[in-house]
Amino acid sequence: MQMGSRSVATSFRIPEQVLPSSGRRMQRLGFGTAAYPLVTPEVTKQAILKAIELGYRHFDTAHIYGSEQPLGEAIVEAISRGLIKSRDELFITSKLWCSDAYGDLVLPALHRSLQNLKLEYLDLYLIHWPLTLKRGRYEFGVRKEYILPMDFGSVWAAMEDCQRLGLTKSIGVSNFTCKKLADLLVFAKIPPAVNQVELNPLWNQKKLREFCKENGIIVVGYSPLGASGTLWGNNKVLENEVLKEIAEAKGKTVAQICLRWAFEEGVGVIVKSFNGERMKQNLEIFDWSLSKEDLIRIDDLPQSRGCTGELFVDESGTFKCVEEFWDGEV
Repeated sequence: MQMGSRSVATSFRIPEQVLPSSGRRMQRLGFGTAAYPLVTPEVTKQAILKAIELGYRHFDTAHIYGSEQPLGEAIVEAISRGLIKSRDELFITSKLWCSDAYGDLVLPALHRSLQNLKLEYLDLYLIHWPLTLKRGRYEFGVRKEYILPMDFGSVWAAMEDCQRLGLTKSIGVSNFTCKKLADLLVFAKIPPAVNQVELNPLWNQKKLREFCKENGIIVVGYSPLGASGTLWGNNKVLENEVLKEIAEAKGKTVAQICLRWAFEEGVGVIVKSFNGERMKQNLEIFDWSLSKEDLIRIDDLPQSRGCTGELFVDESGTFKCVEEFWDGEV
């Protein structure tokens, strides 16, 4: 199937799910804009435009990624080129960085993201990590002495204000455990619509997914292929022999097996590739399925986190060990 033409971009539709808090429809396959090593804003912009041509409508960004501005520019150009009729055809997610995770900084941070994106509203605004950093620190490398416990009550109240003001249609969290979600739900007037977490066949998050399902929270997975080549990722997923065997038998790539598995598990996924051919391949997962035997073999794979959280752990710091940071969910 040719997917590069403009006619396909308007006719091909990625399956969607509805966020109960807003009624907004979110594609279950979103396009990630974080790049490591860093690339130029123009490279990011062109990749996003290509993604829109192919049919992607759900885009994931964050202040710390440095991709909000190129995403905003790509949206303007996509409209001017007729690739989409209006911004309303898109689902845009951004995230509150840890150094803005203070009750009085949430709203200014969202305004800054909207300005970068040239948008009047987000579809989804997430707390990026369940911790706070010293004010004014915007850098990839996290200095452990700057890590502080988050005042979840004041931060979440400010997130709720953002939704009530219409600056974001929904709010949610990222990298939250069952315990942290349970604590949040005790006082939340607006429950989180989404929890975005690491998720792939080697870290399937079964317990967390069950908790979220019981509480009406949609799970969106990042690093569905293991995030190889990033600061913390590895090749374990793409080099897994069981996944390779299933892929070969299906005539698919290991990446396609991983994405199809996530789709059949009922979760949303953020995929990130700026390679045009792989961007197409990532979309070619909806007209076939995994067998019951395939799913059992994947279900039996040994589990381990790729993103361990070591970056945030220090014996004399806020989080003394990995187990404490993840509330024992390791």
